[in-house]
Amino acid sequence: MWHRWSLAVCAGLFGWASMAHAASNSCEARSAEILDALRKGDFASATTHFDARVKAAVDAQKLGEIWQHMLPAQFGAFDHADAPKADLQGGAMVETPLHFAHGNLLMRVACHAEGEVSGLRFLPVPASPATLGQGERQLEVPSPLGPLPGIFTMPSGSGSFPVVVLVAGSGPHDGDETIGPNKPFRDIAQGLAAAGIASLRYDKRTFTYAAQMAARNDVTIDDEVTDDALAAIKLAGVQPGVDPHRVFVLGHSLGAYIAPRIGQRDAALAGLILLAAPARSLLDVQAQQVREIGKRQGLSEAQIANRLHLIEAEREWLAGRGASKSATGSFGGVPQSYELSLRDYDVVATAKAVGMPMLILQGGSDFQVSPEQDFARWQTALAGRPRVAFRRYDDLSHLFMPAGSSATPADYQVPGKVDPRVIRDISNWVKEQPAGG
Repeated sequence: MWHRWSLAVCAGLFGWASMAHAASNSCEARSAEILDALRKGDFASATTHFDARVKAAVDAQKLGEIWQHMLPAQFGAFDHADAPKADLQGGAMVETPLHFAHGNLLMRVACHAEGEVSGLRFLPVPASPATLGQGERQLEVPSPLGPLPGIFTMPSGSGSFPVVVLVAGSGPHDGDETIGPNKPFRDIAQGLAAAGIASLRYDKRTFTYAAQMAARNDVTIDDEVTDDALAAIKLAGVQPGVDPHRVFVLGHSLGAYIAPRIGQRDAALAGLILLAAPARSLLDVQAQQVREIGKRQGLSEAQIANRLHLIEAEREWLAGRGASKSATGSFGGVPQSYELSLRDYDVVATAKAVGMPMLILQGGSDFQVSPEQDFARWQTALAGRPRVAFRRYDDLSHLFMPAGSSATPADYQVPGKVDPRVIRDISNWVKEQPAGG
């Protein structure tokens, strides 16, 4: 989806206010009311008890779009729900498993003590604990909120191996970057290991500490991506058997967009690998997704126009906002501090200034990051640079897997693997690069 916090699943991210233990029963009732209203298509009733912040982020019309178009486009028709489960640790929060034709989700409802709904999210069902493969072991990437579970994959044999740190796309991803039945980062890590290259992949802060992140109204891109990637780079470089002068960053989607920013803050990196990297502002990319994917998902012209209006209003807000002023509102359920932290970030200019080796890869059938408007801009801007290489795969999707037929996120529910050509090209390029720094 085009929601910045979730490439694939999350339909909304709202604040989780502190809640009293006694609110659990009323929250179970609120959750049941919401689900009943959703099933009946009565979206006005579903929003009746939303608090002011949630109402500002999602009204009845938007909730209807999520339930009737966005979720079915990716997960198929709704089938049934299991019994709700209340989580009383830290307050009243209720999770209800939802079963769709092509996948499952959790509907998480959070409530204030007085019974108002302070949060509504549709989340992926937590994956089972990762099964470690050959050469894999667990590591913990430090973050301000606590450790982020990671998996370090080491090639067989001995030597001083290059190492690649994998930085996931938008959304609360685990270290495998799980999207439906697909795990592109696990595919890449195992493929790199077979080629003699180590890697580190880790759960994002918005995945491991979702509630803590959602409670904040001052989250920035560095909180979500940059700072944890820098911590992972430092950790990867000190692992036994790794060449500390040959540490690379591989970013996908949002991770690729921020990779030059990461390189700007760690000049010792040996190189950057950008998979499906936007070359425009995220608002520009989001607007294109609304126009193109929204139509294929069945949104009406009025619904598309309304979304585009909200994006344009946010663009105007950012243009008129003084750098010294704080942001207190939200856009698409995300604190405006997040948008503000990206306002002055020019990814192409940053990549030019960094000047380190870069490999830029693009799926020619990607419907989220445009081969024509993004990848072509990268090719033009960095043309002739001897340490920059480009690869395009016309038959591959945003996940660098065989492209589906719907050209919507529903394609991501079809099991697939990252194409071996992509892993081979990444591996060969990494081996060709000299030490960083």
